[in-house]
Amino acid sequence: MKTTDVGPADPRLPALFPVLRQLRPHLTPELFRSVYEEGHAQGLRFTGVFDDGTDDDATGGHGAHDRADGGAGDAAGGGTGAACLGVAGWRLLVNTNMLRTLHVEDLVTTSAARSRGVGRALLGHLEQRARDLDCRALTLDSGTQRTGAHRFYHREQMGIAAFHFVKRLDGPE
Repeated sequence: MKTTDVGPADPRLPALFPVLRQLRPHLTPELFRSVYEEGHAQGLRFTGVFDDGTDDDATGGHGAHDRADGGAGDAAGGGTGAACLGVAGWRLLVNTNMLRTLHVEDLVTTSAARSRGVGRALLGHLEQRARDLDCRALTLDSGTQRTGAHRFYHREQMGIAAFHFVKRLDGPE
């Protein structure tokens, strides 16, 4: 397995969509592309774990990530024909609370890849990225209904530090 960044123009981008849709079923391919194009200018990045036929290095070497700008990077990383097993959407945030953090907005693995180390590989990769970017923390939001994900995050030494409140402005879902 190979962990690699996937930029908006990367030919591997469509492979991320079916995996991400398991977490965000409201997305269409067009909406995903539109959100990523607009979000990329605001720092949104996506990292994928691709099945390249090896199981011994799901992390891609943790520190051996592709370009920080979200570009295609290493051409061998996940090749355009490799199946995507997991996706993380993330961005660098600077605020008065934690100062500099790497914030994970989406983290999902395919149902077939769960409990195979893909989620751990993504978090490990992002943790190393956060360290490389001099972040004070790796943060993420998780829906209150996602109790299985919460157990996973606790196993990965993440704690609950805050509540994230939302007031919908476009009406109920």
